[in-house]
Amino acid sequence: MKLGGSLARKRGKARGKRSRVGIASLGEKRRLTAVLLAMALVGWGVGYLVSTRVFFPAAPPPADVVEVPDVRGMGVAAASERLSGSNLLLGPVDSLRHPSVARDLVLGQSPLPGQLAQPGTEVRVTRSLGAQMRAIPDVGGVNADRARIILESSGFVVFIDSMESEISRGRVVYTVPEADATVALPAEIRLLVSEGPPRVPMPLLLGLDEAEAHSVLDSLGLVVSEVEEVFRFGRDQGVVVEQEPPADTPMERGATVRLAVGRRGG
Repeated sequence: MKLGGSLARKRGKARGKRSRVGIASLGEKRRLTAVLLAMALVGWGVGYLVSTRVFFPAAPPPADVVEVPDVRGMGVAAASERLSGSNLLLGPVDSLRHPSVARDLVLGQSPLPGQLAQPGTEVRVTRSLGAQMRAIPDVGGVNADRARIILESSGFVVFIDSMESEISRGRVVYTVPEADATVALPAEIRLLVSEGPPRVPMPLLLGLDEAEAHSVLDSLGLVVSEVEEVFRFGRDQGVVVEQEPPADTPMERGATVRLAVGRRGG
């Protein structure tokens, strides 16, 4: 065996022992640190509890104060009784309109419910005057844009629908709710606006006798404005050979129609 090799092995074993000892020491230090930290936290907690419960306890609530009851939604008389039962007084009463809270019910109060006050303290309340009531203006026959302005300036919320009507196109036929009805603001009003008279398709008149064509047009509420005579031979005499507007054109009642009827030259 070589002497150098023996010395190297001894040195290696020594280094391994020192490394293991170093790792063990590091682990022990960490465990010790964790224990000390836990002890410090427990000590702080115990000290806090002792100081706040024994040396510096919280002051009890004053014996000469009462909790303000909630009187919202009650009538003023009932609110006064509730306050009296808590050794409080009904203070000034304000009023304002509210769209959904019924008239004479309490809307708010000061001090607020749950606050502490000395006996005899006045509690100021605000009661509802209810919703503002207003009659719906009569805008029948008025242009839709103008009717919207009138209603919206009166506090109404306006929606517009359309319908066929004999009233001129773009004018109000009626409102829902109807005119002069009294409603609470803000109320929704629906305007029914005319699309004009009902439309009918222009019939096909070509080949009909002139008298028959007049009868068909009369039944549809259409008016013959002009009958032109055009030269025709044979079977086209006395029958409609041209029409204006053409068949299937949408027509309002009272619209005019022009016809051309075949005639033999004189």
